[in-house]
Amino acid sequence: MEKRLSEALGEQVWRESGLGAPADVEELQRTITRLEQQTVDLTASLEEREAELEAARAANRDLTRALNQRE
Repeated sequence: MEKRLSEALGEQVWRESGLGAPADVEELQRTITRLEQQTVDLTASLEEREAELEAARAANRDLTRALNQRE
């Protein structure tokens, strides 16, 4: 019992110390690349939506101005 507890605690300390097996660097790099691409895509989409919103606002201003001039 004492031996199993010692092994379990030793294993836990080993993992928490960062001295355990290194993470799969290649997998982490793929994840980073995927997330960077997703960021680029989302940024482009946001810029497109902002341009559409600005165009809609401009059209709304023009329509409001035209309605106000008719009165």
